[in-house]
Amino acid sequence: MTDPAIDASFTDPAGGSSTDGGVLDAETLRERALTTLVTARDRTTLLTSCVEEPDLTAQHSPLMSPLVWDLAHIGNQEELWLLRSVAGREAMRPEIDGLYDAFEHPRSERPSLPLLPPAEARAYAAEVRGRVLDLLEGADFHGTRLTEAGFAFGMIAQHEQQHDETMLITHQLRKGPQALTAPDPDPVPLFTGPAEVLVPGGPFTMGTSTEPWALDNERPAHRREVASFHIDTTPVTNGAYQAFIEDGGYDDERWWTPEGWAHIREHAIRAPLFWRRDGKQWLRRRFGVTEVVPADEPVLHVCWYEADAYARWAGRRLPTEAEWEKAARHDPAGGRSTRYPWGDADPRPEHANLGQRHLRPAPAGSYPEGESPLGVRQLIGDVWEWTSSDFAPYPGFAAFPYKEYSEVFFGPEYKVLRGGSFAVDQVACRGTFRNWDYPIRRQIFSGFRTARSGDV
Repeated sequence: MTDPAIDASFTDPAGGSSTDGGVLDAETLRERALTTLVTARDRTTLLTSCVEEPDLTAQHSPLMSPLVWDLAHIGNQEELWLLRSVAGREAMRPEIDGLYDAFEHPRSERPSLPLLPPAEARAYAAEVRGRVLDLLEGADFHGTRLTEAGFAFGMIAQHEQQHDETMLITHQLRKGPQALTAPDPDPVPLFTGPAEVLVPGGPFTMGTSTEPWALDNERPAHRREVASFHIDTTPVTNGAYQAFIEDGGYDDERWWTPEGWAHIREHAIRAPLFWRRDGKQWLRRRFGVTEVVPADEPVLHVCWYEADAYARWAGRRLPTEAEWEKAARHDPAGGRSTRYPWGDADPRPEHANLGQRHLRPAPAGSYPEGESPLGVRQLIGDVWEWTSSDFAPYPGFAAFPYKEYSEVFFGPEYKVLRGGSFAVDQVACRGTFRNWDYPIRRQIFSGFRTARSGDV
């Protein structure tokens, strides 16, 4: 069942708040859509202008598309949904639709396709965007579910930001000198707070029925019963994970699922991706720079099997998706679920590490103003957090606007990640947002925190 008292507010770009299910006036919606679209395009431009053309057209890993494919795909999806579906216009370049259909060609095949060269891809995306901005000027945000509350514009902004994160992953995989720079997060004192937080048992409202730009797999809001459990106050750090390595964690079959054990043996995995040992210390490669692994940062680039094995070694487990969301959204004092751990207000820099503002996670214990009412920190931003749950629909799920966004991925092949990372923009990150991937994936900006059952 849904609870009308839950999840009924979201804020506009100017900081105002709506508590009537997210209904904002047209000019506020227009401003919000414009801001998010421009923010996404500025980031796309940065990610595709900081390297020379050979790096744009090359495939830096068979797991990833050439950067130039992402660039034109962003423009193509914007044209498909905003110019064709919303505005009813004729296709600008129908002959390229198949090239940029993510389901028609796997990533490993995309370099062999007759892709638009960089200059042409930029021109195409820019022309689409110019027409979209003209469309936005006269949009009234009513009439269909696709246009209501500016959903289609929000969907496209989220789509572009998701591909921006994908392109940032490609930059991390790219060999060669540093191409991107950003200031480091502010240093913080070593976190000395409690290692874990008790989340009391009982029902809470999971998902959303009122967040205007929420995607189909976040819907609908429903009551979920969760027994008492403890969850780590912060994500697991590099220092803690090194203890697992030094204790022979990668050599002890006891900690691994059969599938995980087979995977790490087959691929000779002995540490997080991009790590290497240099004498008595661990080094990592981060966006073209080699550095000592910082002990106080959340561990990054671990797959689900590694996260699960660490949790077993530590005498704990990964939280379920429902446990993670209750820790992030449930406010015991108000008896409601909030949009974010800190409340309903949109993220600010003091709340979370988002938007590629930094190119690394912040130290564990950062952002005290972003903690949940129960005192859990860094649930939003820094690192995607693996959960123990398979990706599955909520009760009452309905695919919208197309089943390929979520429905085709439901099943035990994919594990759910929550919370976002430093590479995620706030438009594509909220307390209800769901991500998913294969349990072998390590190139993504993934970490984890652990949990244990009981109230003692």
